[in-house]
Amino acid sequence: MKIICIGRNYLDHIREMNNEVPEYPVFFMKGENALYYKDLPFFLPDFSTNIHYELELVIRICKVGKNIEEKFADSYFDAITVGLDLTARDIQKECMQKGEPWEKAKSFDFSAPLGKFIPINASGYPESIQFSLEKNGEIVQSGDSKNMVFGFKKIIAHVSKYNTLKTGDLIYTGTPAGVGPINRGDKLLAKIGDQELLSLDVK
Repeated sequence: MKIICIGRNYLDHIREMNNEVPEYPVFFMKGENALYYKDLPFFLPDFSTNIHYELELVIRICKVGKNIEEKFADSYFDAITVGLDLTARDIQKECMQKGEPWEKAKSFDFSAPLGKFIPINASGYPESIQFSLEKNGEIVQSGDSKNMVFGFKKIIAHVSKYNTLKTGDLIYTGTPAGVGPINRGDKLLAKIGDQELLSLDVK
């Protein structure tokens, strides 16, 4: 099972991070060790003092595919949820300065909390999927799939050129603006529409 993460996929987030708009979907991988979906507390790691949340829609691949044409990509995912791409910003900055890969900042243990899946046809797709993240009862991130730079079908077509997609693979599809730090004692709640799909207590 692969965890594929798309970067720079919402213009508001691209602007807040001072990045350029990509010409094609930019992606990286998290290891299976990053997956976290048991509604257990998340314990802040001791190697970072600046862990940030990034809320994302996550689609689940339902059959094997390689070099998938965009017009057929709808048939390759059947469910959706919300997930968090937790990022050690201090480690990421250090890696960038040294020209090193980012895995230790992005793919550390339990850095990909995952919500409960719902059928894709229960989410508002393809017109609009609205999602949000609350931190301690206040909305800190909200997004809409219609504002993606690259939609699900284009992402699947692009990624499958390089990596065969297999049943059960997960694609984290990018985060909107509003990313920020988490601290011990924070409570995070993520939704699609009004459906609560992911909660996380930070310890």
